[in-house]
Amino acid sequence: MLTVDFTRFPLAPGDRVLDLGCGAGRHAFECYRRGARVVALDQNGEEIREVAKWFAAMKEAGEAPAGATATAMEGDALNLPFPDESFDVVIISEVMEHIPDDKGVLAEMVRVLKPGGRIAVTVPRYGPEKVCWALSDAYHEVEGGHIRIYKADELLARMREAGLKPYGTHHAHALHSPYWWLKCAFGVGRDGEDAALPVRAYHKLLVWDIMKKPLATKVAEQALNPLIGKSFVAYATKPHLPRAAAPAAGTDEAADAKAADAKAGA
Repeated sequence: MLTVDFTRFPLAPGDRVLDLGCGAGRHAFECYRRGARVVALDQNGEEIREVAKWFAAMKEAGEAPAGATATAMEGDALNLPFPDESFDVVIISEVMEHIPDDKGVLAEMVRVLKPGGRIAVTVPRYGPEKVCWALSDAYHEVEGGHIRIYKADELLARMREAGLKPYGTHHAHALHSPYWWLKCAFGVGRDGEDAALPVRAYHKLLVWDIMKKPLATKVAEQALNPLIGKSFVAYATKPHLPRAAAPAAGTDEAADAKAADAKAGA
């Protein structure tokens, strides 16, 4: 189940992609299938080991085209172990709402993104998330849980402040909002057979939808996404910095530049 829409966020074979806070790896796997050179990074070592296993299985099954590469590694989103301008694409999906220093995370993403590169940010949408918080304290008052709810204009403003240029937004996963409202109403800690009957029934519907991909639910979700989409998705680019202006003729700086050019050509 992808949150990023790759028709709005195109990848080219060979693009170097960072999936930051990759979790179980859903976006990293899709990028790998599309021929990218993927780095999936998360602080959860157990999940990273599982992602690495899936990368190996995909390679063995021939699911990735020639030239595609995939690496899974542990790391800190606030201190990325990569040089400046290392990636063509950065994805951070359902992560920023967990991190106190979200501005620091944005700064690190911008640092490792090449000028002209693209970034996709997804967070829980304000309205559906407010309902979850109202129905259940346990939904967000857990270790590693959600610590803030973003309004769309607030997230876009933070992206602009970090030096990014947003170019598109949309909402996703409308059918998942009622599921989380039911879980919050009946108890978020009750899973599997311990979950309440309405939660179990709705979960079966979601699994059926993911596996079968029927047209009816696809159309319904597309119609409902603007109203109750569970996720807000924003796309942006990192602008190219303007080239420094050439020194004016007749200035000391111009003379120094001319001398340097002459020395270089000697």
